Amino acid sequence: MKSLTTTPVNSGNWRRLSVLTAAVQLALCSQLAMAQQTDAATPNSEKADKTEVITITGSRIARTELVSSSPVTSVDEVQIQLDRAVNVEDISAKLPQAAAGANATGATVGDSLGSSTIDLRGLGQNRTLVLINGTRAVPFSFRNAVDVNIIPAGLIKRVDVLTGGAAAVYGADAVAGVVNFIMNDTFDGVELSSSYEVADGGGEKLNTEAIFGGEIAGGRGHLTGYIGYSERKALLAQERDWAMQNSGSMINNGGFYTDVASGNSFGINDSGAITTGRNTVNVTGDRYLTQPMDRLSAGLFFGVDLSEHVELYGRGMYAKVKVTGAGASGQTPITVNETVTLNSSNPFLTAAIRDRLTFDAAGNARVNVERNLGLGVQNTKAIREASQFQLGLRGFITDTLRYDVYAQYGRTDETSTIYNNGYRFNNNGGSRFAAIANTVDLFNPNLDLSDFSLPLLYANRERTQSVTAVTLSGDSSPLFELPAGAVNFAVGYEYRKEDGLQTPGDAFRNGTSFAAVSVFDMDAGFDSKETYAEILVPLLFDKPFFDQLDFEAAYRISEYSNTDAENTYKLGLNWAINSQVRVRGSYQTAFRAPNLGEYASPITGLSLALFDQTSEQFVPRFAGRYDGDPCLLGTGNAEQCARYGAAPVGTPFDASTAAYTFGGNPNIKPEQAKSTTLGLVLTPTSINGFDTTIDYYSIEITDAVSQIQPAAALKNCYIDNPVAGNPLCDAVLRNPTTGLISTAIVNDFNLAAIEQAGVDLAVNYRFSAPEAMGGTLKASFQGTFITKQTRQNNATVAAIDCKGTYGGACSGDFASVLQADYKHRVTLDWNLDTLGVQLGWRRIGAVDNAADRNVSIGAQNYLDLAASWRLTDEVTLNAGIDNLTDKAPPLPLSGANHFNTVSDYPVQGRTFGIAIRYQPSF
Repeated sequence: MKSLTTTPVNSGNWRRLSVLTAAVQLALCSQLAMAQQTDAATPNSEKADKTEVITITGSRIARTELVSSSPVTSVDEVQIQLDRAVNVEDISAKLPQAAAGANATGATVGDSLGSSTIDLRGLGQNRTLVLINGTRAVPFSFRNAVDVNIIPAGLIKRVDVLTGGAAAVYGADAVAGVVNFIMNDTFDGVELSSSYEVADGGGEKLNTEAIFGGEIAGGRGHLTGYIGYSERKALLAQERDWAMQNSGSMINNGGFYTDVASGNSFGINDSGAITTGRNTVNVTGDRYLTQPMDRLSAGLFFGVDLSEHVELYGRGMYAKVKVTGAGASGQTPITVNETVTLNSSNPFLTAAIRDRLTFDAAGNARVNVERNLGLGVQNTKAIREASQFQLGLRGFITDTLRYDVYAQYGRTDETSTIYNNGYRFNNNGGSRFAAIANTVDLFNPNLDLSDFSLPLLYANRERTQSVTAVTLSGDSSPLFELPAGAVNFAVGYEYRKEDGLQTPGDAFRNGTSFAAVSVFDMDAGFDSKETYAEILVPLLFDKPFFDQLDFEAAYRISEYSNTDAENTYKLGLNWAINSQVRVRGSYQTAFRAPNLGEYASPITGLSLALFDQTSEQFVPRFAGRYDGDPCLLGTGNAEQCARYGAAPVGTPFDASTAAYTFGGNPNIKPEQAKSTTLGLVLTPTSINGFDTTIDYYSIEITDAVSQIQPAAALKNCYIDNPVAGNPLCDAVLRNPTTGLISTAIVNDFNLAAIEQAGVDLAVNYRFSAPEAMGGTLKASFQGTFITKQTRQNNATVAAIDCKGTYGGACSGDFASVLQADYKHRVTLDWNLDTLGVQLGWRRIGAVDNAADRNVSIGAQNYLDLAASWRLTDEVTLNAGIDNLTDKAPPLPLSGANHFNTVSDYPVQGRTFGIAIRYQPSF
């Protein structure tokens, strides 16, 4: 790796920072000289106490107060414990600013494989940057998403959510914002905890954790460690009546048979009797509503003062997560639909069956067999091991000049295996099912075909991330001060290397399994070199109407090996009119470099039947991506259908003959973004205990990476904009001979433009409870109001109004389906000595189907009740009920993507939980 001092930087870009860096160098030289003179004059004297400073989310400048020009929402440790959070998903699901992302339902596709991701503002999990103590968490996917299941909820001290771009401070990916998990790495003592949560019928969650910490190295350092085990049980669809409504059926184990020569057909019912039609079975009840998971995690955080000026610090984190869910193949049991040869000497042919078959002179009959193999629903088990190690040095060069240099390495290894599947073909390339046609009783619904079932490796995936960074920060006081104070600064350099390796199982690389899925080989990587600078300039201080006025600026120069990166900047003002009123605002540019999945993934194909709700192969979580061919359904413009050579209305179409292709694009470009925020912070002294923040934000993303789903492309081409040359028509190809769909192309392109604007409001009021109650009360409100949200799928079509919608028309593989324009969380806390009680109210506003505004989902309200009781000085008991009224998820008339609902809504119903914490005193 190149030395940090010799890595070349573009000279034109560097000149833009020349004034700032020159000042930093002068300050450094001056402070070093002063420090040396002071040490020489008083070699044995103690240095003056250094001012305690903190680093806040959204800035690399250490400061003495928790104030920023960018809006930050926080969830503290007390609230996390009241919520009895087992997984980080339990925390993020209640944040108004966060959409669902990939979650326990497993309804989000792509390469999520049982993960839990964070999707700020519903703009996509790949546009949200996840940090641990201010540095990047290791991603698991090729789309740069982080599985937050790897983060131990019990050790989290605070979760900071910075919405709006932050690329100038943190680099690429922070387009929608940043979620920073601040860990309790200075914990003292021992804490043992256990929690249990249960809902009716399944989905139980169990967590046990041990945390320990204390001084090391004779008091010169501190060590904090943790180890924990968590488990989430499965919740099946059969446990919820609403999930079983409108459930689909598929061919039964008895099967359906067609004599090729005569066309005679018959079925076998579950009792073995012959019927004239197909017999079906409903397997919906065996599918997962929530996926079972277990996690083992352990880690250490440490810091040791090597000298007065040097602290050695670091962390090591490990988590092993096992999740069983739908996976790429879905959960539909495997079936056969192929023609076999039955011999007249077959001993299992009854007279009634023989009479329905046509034997040739050689005594053979060709019979098409449609049959469920009886192996049960498919499931995919993903085993994900994630580790991250960090080692750094930080300290003071002088009293006002600090340094921080660290290196970290993270790696995620994942193995995914599909169960209740098997090889369709034998070693000679012949059909395994056809080979047994005359040796077993195909017509027996109880036939044991378990020998066909084999666990099949889907893929092995390895994802690594290496980061090396150095930051120098301080203030200008030894060199100069402005009338309002010294100028604070931070400058630094960061090198990052991202690599991804995927090796498919042979059955899915070669297409020899019963599952109609494939997976690609990948061995790709990229690196980035970035130089950044940030300043905080005090303009006015202690003046009338200007108690404090600060200007903030940041600039980052980026070089990426896989794209033409963009430089980014931030401008901000922080104006304290007085101690009660503060105004803050910022303007930032951001960019998101193409991730491994977007620029390096090869084209992969699935059967379109998996997306067709009329097909037996349909996978419920793919709902809404393909709703049929408008030209065959008669809903499309006749002239446009003729123009593109579509088959006539009513023509039969078997979606299994068409392909759904997706993958990356080596020519993909970075996304560009601009974000503006303007906020007001009120802490009036006339209302003791009251504070509120109001923040307006606006985010504009251009060249957004997008995938046009076939449903959206067909609707735009043949219904909404039926004109010659509509580019979306080319996203769905037709067979030139039959006029039927042959391929739906869902690859990555820089197609979209996305705009979102809104207001975040937070209100807190602490006051004394009525005398009869005693204690104190605290009322809190956190809400987000979206005032504008549009998506333009490409420059040739009009932007879609996505404000307050749900469905694929305003979403994608890596953004949440629900785009509510209002969400809030309201809590009322009563604290009395050793007892605390909280009543919470979560609300998700009403939404319309993005594809059909006539279909709506009303506002959803959820009540939560929690209590904390300190039994003794050492034992604390937390208990609570989430979804107090046992509210079921809404069931829209159309647009559901998870059974009959939308995956963003809670599916468990009412849950009861209890947690106990023991902190022994030694």
